[in-house]
Amino acid sequence: MKLKSLSKPWEAVSYGFLDASAKREIRRKMLKAVAVPGCQMPYASREVPMARGWGTGGLQISLTLMNPKSIVKVIDQGADDSVNAASIRKFLTRVTDAKSTWDTLEANLIQSRHRIPEERLTRDQILVLQVPNPEPLRSVEPNMSIARQMHADADYSRMWLQLYEQIVRSGRVMQGASYPSMVNGRHVMTPSPIPRWDVPKLNMAENLTILSAGREKRIFAVPPHTKVEPLVFSDVPYKVEEHHNLTCARSNLQGYFMNEIPNEDGTSSYEVSDSHLGIKKLNEEDGDTNLIGDTWYKNGEWQS
Repeated sequence: MKLKSLSKPWEAVSYGFLDASAKREIRRKMLKAVAVPGCQMPYASREVPMARGWGTGGLQISLTLMNPKSIVKVIDQGADDSVNAASIRKFLTRVTDAKSTWDTLEANLIQSRHRIPEERLTRDQILVLQVPNPEPLRSVEPNMSIARQMHADADYSRMWLQLYEQIVRSGRVMQGASYPSMVNGRHVMTPSPIPRWDVPKLNMAENLTILSAGREKRIFAVPPHTKVEPLVFSDVPYKVEEHHNLTCARSNLQGYFMNEIPNEDGTSSYEVSDSHLGIKKLNEEDGDTNLIGDTWYKNGEWQS
């Protein structure tokens, strides 16, 4: 047996890398996810040239939605220039011939890991969030068959009990990223590992949000103008991270979600997590007309 006999003749790759059958299935599951907000839809997650757990779910959604007229933005924890974001962006543009941008306002498709941009999204934009663990009940019910039955029965008592125990033990809810949220008054979802700061951005948003977990083979969605309410007790209000008084050391922006940067002397400085927002601010000071758009927060205060 020769090695050559084991290989296939060269064939052109399908547009957008995924074959037509895979795209049809993903589109059907996305429509079902939109029809039942927050409910997880199983799908046959395909192999893509990326390791599981590094954004394969979001990548498959983006490949299915994109066309040559698309303008895509890819961010990793707010940064456009991280290795993961740059790799995904290069792959998406190479197999679809679409354009890419760092500007949130220019993009019509935004794929993100762990953050939602600070500038408000519009009805003409789609946000794709990568999700490592789509099951909010996993921490209270490791048996997935039972967890799915709990979703069917809308039985989230264990989730409420977990939050109550955190308050009793620590005086406050300790849940940080992936804060469990009720979608459309029916299904509890985990809104990807976005910080609590970003969860209110999903509530009654104008844009469509698709969440996909490639490793777990699940898709769920938050359609435009849909209620997304964090699970909270009426006498213990929901609180976001206290970043309202922090100032970005590079751009002097204040009142946005910040990354803490340790200094050699043991102190810390801060940089705005949405990296291109900081770039826009610096360019604005240099006379650039590409101004910052409306943001979800101003001076750390939520803008309804």
